[in-house]
Amino acid sequence: MKRVYLDWNATTPPLEAVAEAMAAAAREAWGNPSSVHAFGRAARARVEEAREAVASLGRCDPRDVVLSGGGTEANNLALRSAFARGGGGVLVASRLEHPSVARVAEALEREGRARVRWVRVRREGTVDIEDVERALGEGQVRLVALQAINAETGVVQPVREVVAMARRAGALVHVDAVQAFGRGEDVCEEADTRSLAAHKMRGPKSIGALLVRPGLHIEPVLLGGSQERGIRPGTVDPVGAAGLAAAARHARTSPARWSALAPLRDALEAGLLALAKGARVNGAGARRAPHVASVAFPGWSSPELVAAFDLEGVAASGGSACSAGTAEPSSVLAAMGDDEAATCSVRFSLGEETTAEDVEAALAAAKTVLSRR
Repeated sequence: MKRVYLDWNATTPPLEAVAEAMAAAAREAWGNPSSVHAFGRAARARVEEAREAVASLGRCDPRDVVLSGGGTEANNLALRSAFARGGGGVLVASRLEHPSVARVAEALEREGRARVRWVRVRREGTVDIEDVERALGEGQVRLVALQAINAETGVVQPVREVVAMARRAGALVHVDAVQAFGRGEDVCEEADTRSLAAHKMRGPKSIGALLVRPGLHIEPVLLGGSQERGIRPGTVDPVGAAGLAAAARHARTSPARWSALAPLRDALEAGLLALAKGARVNGAGARRAPHVASVAFPGWSSPELVAAFDLEGVAASGGSACSAGTAEPSSVLAAMGDDEAATCSVRFSLGEETTAEDVEAALAAAKTVLSRR
């Protein structure tokens, strides 16, 4: 059976260059990066190479890159830092956000650190920009949190417009850019903070970064040593850093390859809609990333379909990988006002190595699966 991987938004296959860089670091740079002797300096060199590579990708200064344990930690750090000193204030966000933003927002409100103003969501899957402007006009907004690209639907959010509005209102903006780095030319460099995860751009898991606007103070979430200037204490893994550096260098050249996936995505969507009566594309009316197809199949359940596709050799998902294994409807699709789609959708996410043959194989599998009902 030919196996087809169409779950690139969950994680990406690691590059050979990444595996080689990590293997070399494991042999040659296994020391503690904080140690001043030769073994530590070799490890520190890998860490600083990663910082420089991420800075080049994000078009910022290496001094403004804080290495983290991944995108989730970077999001937590950005949100909690904004409200760490108390004093209340408002956090503006939407229910489109990744759990590492939405659940932190809920926690900050429970803790009395912030009041969350949940803005409306348009049916096509973008935040309601007029409601964002209203929220900013209501006053006391300390931070606006906005994703760059929705992980489930691929819908591109109006980041530049929101940043401009927030600037006028004197509010900070955090952009969850995990699904954007390496996949688009716009890496939201006007934002105050941006999050990145290596494994979303052909690198290793458990390492990422928070990119910070020059001069912006970040309060640590964890307490401990002075690593990462005390912002993120704990020993940085030089092996993971070597993989991040290789992935970030590759990501600088990859947006064109991702853009070229649009015809394949369109062919996949057209084929799926032809096979299933009543099927529809989630977010079809919005600007979308060229590699994501989120399709609702009325009469089916998302877990049932994902399992059936897997048995036919096609890897897809029911939504965000962070929600996999649960029976909960998609909070993103529910926020878009489509409760039916929230329970019956499958996300197919293509990647740099996806071919026309892969799409044909996926459609053949879909024909088999969808003919059972």
